[in-house]
Amino acid sequence: MRLYHSQHEPKLRLPYLLALWSIVIILAACSPPQVRQGTIGVNLKVDGQTIQLEIPAGSTVQDALDAAKVAVNEADYTQPPEYTLLEDGSEVRLVRVVEEFTVEQVVIPFEHQEVRNESLPAGTSRLTQPGVNGLQENTYRRVIEDGLETSNTIVRSVIVEEPVAEIVMVGSQTPFASMAISGRIAYLIGGNAWVMEETTGNRRPVVTTGDLDGQIFSLSTDGVWLVFTRYAEKEGTINNLWAAKVDDDSDLLLDLHVSNVVHFAEWVPGLSVVAYSTVEPRNTAPGWQANNDLSLVGVSTSGYVAEGREILEANSGGVYGWWGMNFRWGSDGVRLAYSRPDSVGILNTEEEGLNTLLEIIPLQTGSDWAWEPGATWGPDGNVIYTVDHVAPPESASPEQSTRFDLVAIPLTGGAPVHIVSDVGMFSYPEPSPLVETPIQSGDISSDTVKENAYHVAYLQAVFPEQSDTSPYRLVVMDRDGSNRQTIFPEAGSPGLDPQRVEWSPLMDGSDNESMIAVIYQGNIWLVNPENGQAQQITGDGLTVRIDWK
Repeated sequence: MRLYHSQHEPKLRLPYLLALWSIVIILAACSPPQVRQGTIGVNLKVDGQTIQLEIPAGSTVQDALDAAKVAVNEADYTQPPEYTLLEDGSEVRLVRVVEEFTVEQVVIPFEHQEVRNESLPAGTSRLTQPGVNGLQENTYRRVIEDGLETSNTIVRSVIVEEPVAEIVMVGSQTPFASMAISGRIAYLIGGNAWVMEETTGNRRPVVTTGDLDGQIFSLSTDGVWLVFTRYAEKEGTINNLWAAKVDDDSDLLLDLHVSNVVHFAEWVPGLSVVAYSTVEPRNTAPGWQANNDLSLVGVSTSGYVAEGREILEANSGGVYGWWGMNFRWGSDGVRLAYSRPDSVGILNTEEEGLNTLLEIIPLQTGSDWAWEPGATWGPDGNVIYTVDHVAPPESASPEQSTRFDLVAIPLTGGAPVHIVSDVGMFSYPEPSPLVETPIQSGDISSDTVKENAYHVAYLQAVFPEQSDTSPYRLVVMDRDGSNRQTIFPEAGSPGLDPQRVEWSPLMDGSDNESMIAVIYQGNIWLVNPENGQAQQITGDGLTVRIDWK
């Protein structure tokens, strides 16, 4: 094949080259100009001096710090912030920050409290609890910036020692007529224990620590010892059990080394031995879980406290056993009546187990407390008095019944007898001591033929259907429930708060009439069960517990 070259070929190449060159020129014009990087001058102020720096343009405050090789502590800061871009002539300040923590102790002054005490004559006073200042530790955070304090604030405050208030009893004795009494009346007022003896005007303090909590307050049968509970200082403990000798001025006060006693502690009849039941503290209501146990601890006038001995192991305690059970010694010092939300019976310390005498329908309170009926002995030891929760026939909700009857449980044979109906849940029957009474037959009485008899005092709810909140009145009856008489307070007066009333003890050779002691509106009243005459013997309105032996 023969090849030919066109004469016009060179003319076609030239325009193509010219166009390509134009494109190159245009692209070159669109690319960014290449600028040569310069430096800027910056002043860095740190630690009291100024450092002049030459750093690349576009640097940040952090770059300036790095260039100056300045160490920055954790609390230090810069002005402006580290991420700020700097310009020529910018000024940077590094602020040095120092934190100091100091602890300062501050005294908390104790308070001064005055408690009106009717047991002291007017115009007199008695220091019952010395005041002690408390101590508080405050931790301060002090911030110093470049040598100057910028803040000083409290970051923590702890009370190392709580202050103890100074308590002074101020006499406000009301001129009540003094009357003779049998035995010894112990009463709790303002966190302190006092006693009356021989007459209601003869009074003296026996425990003045100011911290009795009123859970336990009981005299021994001979009136020589008092057992009581005191608030506990240890966190997580409800209270502590103590005993005091009250028949003289020995001021013997004994720690029984027992804690958390809420329901029961009582002297064994005729012995210097205390029986007690304990609970375990809880953060939830009611504040405890009952152990339903029973133990003994003995004391002596020399100050010796025997090691406790268990006679009833901790147990569930039946229905609502978390609330706990209560006990009451029989006069033989061997048997105890027990009561709990679901039953009443006897615990014989010489035998094992509980002997149930009365099954009770547990009351459904719908709250964080449980009802426990209480039980006590007749003075002859042949009967137990208590309160039964009674449901109407064919009741749909027997646990919610509002009916409560006073019951006598014979121990010589026979079924429990409901002797008074609708007395209220807080009736607390209390028999008197045995007394010789002429036997009456019709209208004829014999002074030569007598029998040992007794009366029973109890509280009657004014509104039986609402007996949990109702006021009560004091009623006295014969032991079989007959001859009931409401004796205190008089009609139209405010009623009594629920409580266990106290009969005066029988004393050999004493001509004193039988009396019943009650707390009415914070004061002690003595009521004659025969005629209902009542006499107020305290007037400060602060009494919370009494016992009479």
